[in-house]
Amino acid sequence: MEDLPGWDGPLPEPDVRMAAEMRSILARPKCQYDGPLYLMYRDLAKDESERDWLASHNIRFDITHIPSRTLCSEYVKTKGHYHPVNAAGVGYPEVYEVLAGEALYLLQRRDLSDVVVIPARAGARIVIPPGYGHVTINSGDHSLVMSNLVSSAFTSQYAEYEELCGAAYYVWDDGRYTKNPAYPPNTPLVRTIRADQTARSDLLCPLPLIEMVRTREVPLFLNRPEEFISHFLL
Repeated sequence: MEDLPGWDGPLPEPDVRMAAEMRSILARPKCQYDGPLYLMYRDLAKDESERDWLASHNIRFDITHIPSRTLCSEYVKTKGHYHPVNAAGVGYPEVYEVLAGEALYLLQRRDLSDVVVIPARAGARIVIPPGYGHVTINSGDHSLVMSNLVSSAFTSQYAEYEELCGAAYYVWDDGRYTKNPAYPPNTPLVRTIRADQTARSDLLCPLPLIEMVRTREVPLFLNRPEEFISHFLL
């Protein structure tokens, strides 16, 4: 365990994503690396009062640490997943904040009608709108540390990314994007957008995520996205 930027509470043992678990989504699955790729500190709380508050609102606060690394020239990345829909039939959103390092957030609609990449540095907050799956890529020379707030009412869905060998595009350390051949020929090209073009984050999450938790600012959109549809821009 280690100190993480922006976090001053206790740290549990992290979930460790090993290379062996990631081979199905790599551009080059036979790449010779067998160690850990990134660490996930899930369900963080500074104390029991904070934990009870998060639980009462079905919210989870996590921090992910992704060291800088390439796997046969492909940037290290998270596995990628989609979110299910809630009782109102709207997909659960999520919000990330970069605490240190540089990231590329690669989003794709579940129906594959849109693929976007969002470059982000420390301080940026990125909302994953309903209906989009996402992968996070460490595109920098230093460790990427990011926090996230997400509903605790669902389980992330990894199967589609695993079955299709990852996201619609692979991102290489020379800046290239190459299409994943497992995807349909009509999959759209990647378009680049800013973090503020995913959603009205100034309205949905106006404070740094840890401050949202510490000041008990409830991010209602995480569990009731149907009430905030106009705030999602994608």
